[in-house]
Amino acid sequence: MGLKKRNKVSAEFSMSSLTDIIFLLLIFFMLTSSIVSPNALNLKLPSSSSKTVAPPTISISIERGGKFYYGTKRSSLSEIKSKLRSEVRKASNPKDVTVTINAEKTAEIEHVVSIMDVALQLNIGAILATEPK
Repeated sequence: MGLKKRNKVSAEFSMSSLTDIIFLLLIFFMLTSSIVSPNALNLKLPSSSSKTVAPPTISISIERGGKFYYGTKRSSLSEIKSKLRSEVRKASNPKDVTVTINAEKTAEIEHVVSIMDVALQLNIGAILATEPK
């Protein structure tokens, strides 16, 4: 009697497990991307032993060569002036508006002074950010 066993291997691939893995990866990257710091500029700040901490409302970064950043967006000095004026107008109390200046260690001091001068003209506080020793 010639009985043949049919042991065929199925060549199909189940896509349901792959979509589950992709969905989990999507959730993982969405959660971890919110942890990344919003100020993504890599600046080497000068160091200080002072422990003063103030709640900054506006972050201005200065790189070597006079490149200004308002938050993380590259801006010119005149654009920064106009943006700061609009922030002062929006604020209920202009004294509550503070500017944190993140100047790179090798940045020219004249650029830092120009931002501090703008803050003085608008009568707002300016804080020079440093790294702890």
